[in-house]
Amino acid sequence: MKKPRKRDHESMAQLLRRQGITPTHQRMEIAHALFTRREHLSADQILALVNSRYAEASKATVYNTLKLFVEKRLVRELLVDPDRIVYDPNTEPHHHLYDVLSGRLTDIPADNVRVVGLPPLPEGTIAEGVDIIVRTRPE
Repeated sequence: MKKPRKRDHESMAQLLRRQGITPTHQRMEIAHALFTRREHLSADQILALVNSRYAEASKATVYNTLKLFVEKRLVRELLVDPDRIVYDPNTEPHHHLYDVLSGRLTDIPADNVRVVGLPPLPEGTIAEGVDIIVRTRPE
Protein backbone atom coordinates (compact mmCIF):
# COMPACT_ATOMS: atom_id res chain seq x y z
CA MET A 1 0.00 0.00 0.00
CA LYS A 2 1.27 3.38 -0.99
CA LYS A 3 1.25 6.04 1.74
CA PRO A 4 0.46 9.63 0.80
CA ARG A 5 3.32 12.07 0.96
CA LYS A 6 3.13 14.29 4.03
CA ARG A 7 2.58 17.36 1.83
CA ASP A 8 -0.40 15.67 0.10
CA HIS A 9 -1.85 14.75 3.49
CA GLU A 10 -1.50 18.30 4.82
CA SER A 11 -2.88 19.94 1.67
CA MET A 12 -5.97 17.69 1.66
CA ALA A 13 -6.59 18.44 5.36
CA GLN A 14 -6.28 22.20 4.70
CA LEU A 15 -8.61 21.98 1.70
CA LEU A 16 -11.29 20.27 3.80
CA ARG A 17 -10.89 22.62 6.75
CA ARG A 18 -11.31 25.68 4.49
CA GLN A 19 -14.76 24.34 3.61
CA GLY A 20 -15.69 23.61 7.22
CA ILE A 21 -15.22 19.84 6.86
CA THR A 22 -13.49 17.81 9.57
CA PRO A 23 -10.59 16.05 7.80
CA THR A 24 -10.99 12.38 8.73
CA HIS A 25 -8.70 9.85 7.09
CA GLN A 26 -11.40 8.57 4.74
CA ARG A 27 -12.54 12.07 3.75
CA MET A 28 -8.97 13.01 2.94
CA GLU A 29 -8.57 9.89 0.81
CA ILE A 30 -11.77 10.70 -1.10
CA ALA A 31 -10.57 14.30 -1.58
CA HIS A 32 -7.20 12.96 -2.74
CA ALA A 33 -8.92 10.79 -5.38
CA LEU A 34 -10.91 13.78 -6.64
CA PHE A 35 -8.33 16.56 -6.51
CA THR A 36 -5.13 14.84 -7.57
CA ARG A 37 -6.72 13.39 -10.71
CA ARG A 38 -8.93 16.42 -11.56
CA GLU A 39 -11.33 14.15 -13.47
CA HIS A 40 -15.08 13.67 -13.49
CA LEU A 41 -15.44 10.51 -11.41
CA SER A 42 -18.42 8.41 -10.33
CA ALA A 43 -18.83 7.30 -6.71
CA ASP A 44 -17.86 3.75 -7.71
CA GLN A 45 -14.67 4.98 -9.40
CA ILE A 46 -13.80 7.01 -6.31
CA LEU A 47 -14.45 3.99 -4.08
CA ALA A 48 -12.15 1.85 -6.24
CA LEU A 49 -9.40 4.49 -6.16
CA VAL A 50 -9.63 4.91 -2.39
CA ASN A 51 -9.66 1.19 -1.76
CA SER A 52 -6.76 0.57 -4.14
CA ARG A 53 -4.69 2.71 -1.79
CA TYR A 54 -6.00 1.63 1.63
CA ALA A 55 -8.91 -0.84 1.21
CA GLU A 56 -10.93 0.54 4.09
CA ALA A 57 -13.73 2.78 2.76
CA SER A 58 -17.27 1.49 2.43
CA LYS A 59 -19.64 2.48 -0.35
CA ALA A 60 -21.84 4.26 2.22
CA THR A 61 -18.86 6.30 3.45
CA VAL A 62 -18.01 7.39 -0.09
CA TYR A 63 -21.60 8.37 -0.88
CA ASN A 64 -22.04 10.23 2.42
CA THR A 65 -18.74 12.04 1.97
CA LEU A 66 -19.59 13.04 -1.60
CA LYS A 67 -22.94 14.36 -0.39
CA LEU A 68 -21.11 16.45 2.23
CA PHE A 69 -18.59 17.70 -0.36
CA VAL A 70 -21.46 18.78 -2.63
CA GLU A 71 -23.28 20.52 0.25
CA LYS A 72 -20.08 22.38 1.19
CA ARG A 73 -19.49 23.28 -2.49
CA LEU A 74 -16.19 21.47 -2.64
CA VAL A 75 -17.33 19.52 -5.73
CA ARG A 76 -20.19 19.71 -8.21
CA GLU A 77 -22.54 16.81 -8.79
CA LEU A 78 -23.38 16.27 -12.47
CA LEU A 79 -26.21 14.09 -13.70
CA VAL A 80 -24.88 13.28 -17.17
CA ASP A 81 -27.55 10.73 -18.01
CA PRO A 82 -30.30 8.96 -16.03
CA ASP A 83 -27.89 6.22 -14.92
CA ARG A 84 -24.71 8.20 -14.36
CA ILE A 85 -23.76 10.79 -11.76
CA VAL A 86 -20.21 12.10 -11.63
CA TYR A 87 -18.43 14.47 -9.28
CA ASP A 88 -16.51 17.43 -10.66
CA PRO A 89 -13.70 18.93 -8.57
CA ASN A 90 -13.74 22.07 -10.74
CA THR A 91 -16.21 24.42 -9.06
CA GLU A 92 -15.38 27.41 -11.26
CA PRO A 93 -18.14 28.36 -13.73
CA HIS A 94 -17.91 26.04 -16.74
CA HIS A 95 -19.98 23.65 -18.84
CA HIS A 96 -19.44 20.20 -20.35
CA LEU A 97 -19.33 18.11 -23.51
CA TYR A 98 -20.50 14.55 -22.87
CA ASP A 99 -19.78 11.77 -25.38
CA VAL A 100 -22.76 9.46 -24.86
CA LEU A 101 -20.95 6.44 -26.33
CA SER A 102 -17.61 6.64 -24.52
CA GLY A 103 -18.88 8.41 -21.41
CA ARG A 104 -16.08 10.97 -21.71
CA LEU A 105 -16.87 14.31 -20.10
CA THR A 106 -14.86 17.38 -21.12
CA ASP A 107 -14.94 20.86 -19.61
CA ILE A 108 -16.03 23.83 -21.74
CA PRO A 109 -14.91 27.25 -20.44
CA ALA A 110 -17.92 29.32 -19.36
CA ASP A 111 -16.92 32.17 -21.66
CA ASN A 112 -17.30 29.82 -24.67
CA VAL A 113 -21.05 29.47 -24.00
CA ARG A 114 -23.57 32.26 -23.89
CA VAL A 115 -27.03 31.90 -22.40
CA VAL A 116 -29.43 34.60 -23.48
CA GLY A 117 -32.15 34.94 -20.90
CA LEU A 118 -33.72 32.52 -18.47
CA PRO A 119 -37.39 31.70 -17.97
CA PRO A 120 -39.13 33.55 -15.16
CA LEU A 121 -38.09 32.06 -11.84
CA PRO A 122 -40.56 31.17 -9.10
CA GLU A 123 -41.25 34.04 -6.76
CA GLY A 124 -38.75 34.33 -3.94
CA THR A 125 -35.96 32.48 -5.78
CA ILE A 126 -32.75 33.49 -7.54
CA ALA A 127 -30.66 31.61 -10.09
CA GLU A 128 -27.73 29.91 -8.38
CA GLY A 129 -26.13 28.85 -11.65
CA VAL A 130 -26.66 27.37 -15.08
CA ASP A 131 -25.14 24.01 -15.99
CA ILE A 132 -25.04 23.07 -19.65
CA ILE A 133 -24.14 19.57 -20.79
CA VAL A 134 -23.85 19.18 -24.56
CA ARG A 135 -24.34 15.49 -25.38
CA THR A 136 -22.49 14.30 -28.46
CA ARG A 137 -22.19 11.11 -30.52
CA PRO A 138 -20.49 10.23 -33.81
CA GLU A 139 -22.50 11.04 -36.95
